[in-house]
Amino acid sequence: MAALVLVTKRDFIISVLLLSLAACGGSSSGPTPVSSPTPVPGATVVAVVYYDENGNGRADADEVIRVPDVEVTIGGRSAKSETATGRAVVTGVPTGAQTVTVKVDTLPPFYAAEAAVQVQVPTPDGAQTMVGLTLAIAGNQPNVYMAFGDSITRGDGSGTGGYPTRLQGRLAAFFGGAVVVNKGADATNSAEGVERIRRQVIGQRPAYTLIMYGTNDWNAPQCQDNPACETVGNLRTIIKTVKTFGSLPVIATIAPTDPTQNPPARNQWIASVNTLLRAMAAGEGAVVAEVFQGFMKQPDLSKLFSDHIHPNDAGYAIIADAFFEAIAHGHATTSSAAWPALFAASRP
Repeated sequence: MAALVLVTKRDFIISVLLLSLAACGGSSSGPTPVSSPTPVPGATVVAVVYYDENGNGRADADEVIRVPDVEVTIGGRSAKSETATGRAVVTGVPTGAQTVTVKVDTLPPFYAAEAAVQVQVPTPDGAQTMVGLTLAIAGNQPNVYMAFGDSITRGDGSGTGGYPTRLQGRLAAFFGGAVVVNKGADATNSAEGVERIRRQVIGQRPAYTLIMYGTNDWNAPQCQDNPACETVGNLRTIIKTVKTFGSLPVIATIAPTDPTQNPPARNQWIASVNTLLRAMAAGEGAVVAEVFQGFMKQPDLSKLFSDHIHPNDAGYAIIADAFFEAIAHGHATTSSAAWPALFAASRP
């Protein structure tokens, strides 16, 4: 009987403890309360990053281009602008007079920010603060891109117009508008590009010139097996001519060729020329579109070609993507960041 009494006392004590825990909310059977998020103090300001084509400091009705992926800061709070709309929704902005700025290293190449905008926070409901960017393109046509090169630029081997057609669609969806003019000439090399460029840039007056030359240079006796031949010098001359007329140069690295239909030495030559091309472009303030690297990331190069050198539509998609990334997200070199000064110095 003594043992039975001892067990009963233990059970009684345990029961009392469990009841006490339940009364204090210590039961593990109920849901754990979830605290509500603390609202961010301050106001919301909507800024719109746009291309001020005429540089007059205001968003005119016909200025429809918006610039995405730009970091906007207001009162110590930041947000990135959206694709197509250019809207940056900045939350938690302190009340009072605030300055609207953009982070320069998030701007696309060649763009420059206008004077900082002042805004009174909170802003009226539905209000948008317009933040302007400019491009130093002299009297050239805003939002016009001239694709300049050989038969690869022309789109030989493609069923859909080559890279310019695809690129135009991507740029228009991103910025809100774009026209890509195709000025590819069959069977031309970089020396012939030097002869062509002045006439084409004067005729088209493009804001941007997209340069893609060098594939056919392999066939020149002085260039075969000699990466230091005239190719990079010719490309430098093309870039300088483009700059002279206030157009913005974007130059592609030379695409590889189909390794199953060409000797290995050809793609080795292309890789060596591209190394020289990149250094030259940085010195000239041109932005590089990494076509070569885009091709080399693919596991089977031979599946990207319609013949020994011309891409198929899968290959042209890589070229379009490379130019798009250079235009929209390319990292400006010291030279291209200081483009207005370079342009002024290069005018005849």
